[in-house]
Amino acid sequence: MKKRYFDRYKKIGLKISYYRKLKGFTQEQLAEEIEKHPSFISAIEAPNMYKVLSINTLFDIAIVLDVEPYKFFVDD
Repeated sequence: MKKRYFDRYKKIGLKISYYRKLKGFTQEQLAEEIEKHPSFISAIEAPNMYKVLSINTLFDIAIVLDVEPYKFFVDD
């Protein structure tokens, strides 16, 4: 990941965390649903981590959480 995008990834991770909690999922449950390890979810949600996720993974998360993918990019 390019360092100039760090803040964007950070915001996406925080949005994922927000919607995951809103739906009542644990990190482990979300990870299982998208066939990833729980540490992956933990890393993308952590505000101090440099963790890249693919658009395919973001779409998978959006489907599981029943959220339109664009919601991860906008400030509400």
